[in-house]
Amino acid sequence: MAHQSILAYARYRYLKIATAAVVVAIAAYAWDRPPNGRYGGTWLGYTLGTVGALLIFWLLYFGVRKRRYASNAGMVQGWLSAHCYLGTTLIVIVTLHAAFKFGWNVHTLAYVLMLVVIFSGFYGVYAYLRFPRVMTDNLGDDTLQMLLIRIADLDRQSRQLALSLPDSINRLVLASAQGTRIGGTWWRQLRGRDPHCPTTAASNGVQIIGRKLAGEQAKTNHQLYAQLLKKQELVERARRDVQLKSWLDVWLYIHVPLSIALLVTLIVHIVSVFFYW
Repeated sequence: MAHQSILAYARYRYLKIATAAVVVAIAAYAWDRPPNGRYGGTWLGYTLGTVGALLIFWLLYFGVRKRRYASNAGMVQGWLSAHCYLGTTLIVIVTLHAAFKFGWNVHTLAYVLMLVVIFSGFYGVYAYLRFPRVMTDNLGDDTLQMLLIRIADLDRQSRQLALSLPDSINRLVLASAQGTRIGGTWWRQLRGRDPHCPTTAASNGVQIIGRKLAGEQAKTNHQLYAQLLKKQELVERARRDVQLKSWLDVWLYIHVPLSIALLVTLIVHIVSVFFYW
């Protein structure tokens, strides 16, 4: 899969570049001995700050670049690999730029936002490497729409079977058909399950009531129970698919707005530095 080769793109080209950048930054920081002590306003502080700011602007541009597949600026896969590794170097570069000095100001706010964006990016890398494979394993040759169609077919078959059974079973089957929800609220999608699922309740209820039946009714009830178990399995797979997609979406809802907030705060940081220079 393409996603699995992102971190290893071009034989770890950008991992090597990122490692070299970190080594150079640490070596320069260890070598530099400014007379007034280390802080962001030394020549090295400004150099690291400039490199960090340019990296952030470039990484934010990736959000635009990855949607322009016809561009000649490079393969999107390579850009994503660079985005991951070079973004991680900011933890070291910007920390050295600040010389480990932080306070209650816009500069520290920009630093904190940067860290949150980077670590949310780590989750994004994990999600996009793992979730597509899990989604494929979960769905197999099906799609979510195909699962929903099969669930609807099982509902029709179950209601037909229940017609010759006691009213208590009919009520359970009807509740399963009308009350089972896939998706729903944002929180329910993320959880991927319903602790009060009508289909689970119906299969359990049909099994219990069926112990009191005999003859043709017992045989029909057994068929109905098998149908409900099939539906339950399909419902769980459908909910799992919705859950995985929701966890991918929730990452974007966090990463993108925070990236924009970082951009604004970084600009304020730069303007304030030059204003007081």
